[in-house]
Amino acid sequence: MAAAIYGDDYPTPDGTCIRDFIHVTDLADAHVRAAEDMLAGGASGALNLANARGYSVREVIEAAQRVTQKPIRVEVAPRRRGDPAVLIGAADRARSRLGWAPSRSELDVQIADAWRWICKNGKSR
Repeated sequence: MAAAIYGDDYPTPDGTCIRDFIHVTDLADAHVRAAEDMLAGGASGALNLANARGYSVREVIEAAQRVTQKPIRVEVAPRRRGDPAVLIGAADRARSRLGWAPSRSELDVQIADAWRWICKNGKSR
């Protein structure tokens, strides 16, 4: 089974979509801070949680191969309808309201931590 790259003709440096990834621990930290804020009387509201830095699909695949030291077979598939070329979040409100900032924004760190969890829990191939 191959991983699918949905389109390689986007107006991006390598032709693949660019997305903003966030480490699960940074996400959890933000949620804890939001809960603490609300318990202290703060109002609920929507906040973006993001690194404000995007990685292309090909960059993610290359990083995953580098970190896991395993090849990943890919196939280019047609674009999915509605997929924008670039989606990068801005977490300015979360930073100012919660004092939150991601601390694990490097893609290799995110993938290494996920891979370690997968290996520890017997889910690797």
